[in-house]
Amino acid sequence: MIEENVKRILAELPCEVQLVAAAKTRTPEEVLGVVEAGVKIIGENYVQEARRAYEVVGNKAEWHFIGTLQKHNVRGKMVGMFDMIETVDSAEIAGEINKRCAQIGKVMPVLIEVNSGGEPQKSGVFPDDVEPLIRQISTFKNIKVTGLMTMGPRFGNPEDSRPYFVQTRKIFERIRELNLPNVEMKYLSMGMTNSYRVAIEEGANIVRIGSKIFGER
Repeated sequence: MIEENVKRILAELPCEVQLVAAAKTRTPEEVLGVVEAGVKIIGENYVQEARRAYEVVGNKAEWHFIGTLQKHNVRGKMVGMFDMIETVDSAEIAGEINKRCAQIGKVMPVLIEVNSGGEPQKSGVFPDDVEPLIRQISTFKNIKVTGLMTMGPRFGNPEDSRPYFVQTRKIFERIRELNLPNVEMKYLSMGMTNSYRVAIEEGANIVRIGSKIFGER
């Protein structure tokens, strides 16, 4: 089933859109299965789960961190394992990633997570604070801002997500035009199983899909 799901989604996606398999709560064997079916990027929400899957899959895939990141979770092994962190939402987190990457001689691509709905209970940077944060952390030598990420509503009518995606794309385009040093606005990560089609219509070139690949938890 997983192999059929992967092939169906990959055939549907435009060639410029990257698929991240959101592997939250999935077993290492399931993760290996999606990689063998053709998925090139695994998205993990938890460092411990990622480590267990990484022991099985290794470098057969790229690894993106897509969960809420706490400062105490940023360690040398963590930044060594991931190829991108999609959920940077503070200078404190960015500084910790920068410090840990400096220790191992790595430059980490990061996306700034945008709280496009301005919801206090959700992680992410409020829209008005995105540019100041990027300007602040663009001086860090061991991270590189490469785009933005937003969640949007997880359930409900996919059309309800469109305003969130439109707003995030506008921020993305505005920052790209600034040509800030050490900032390369390449990736716009938006949309999940429920909303990825709308996200692509609004400019997403990374989509994070879980249950449509793995089945319901």
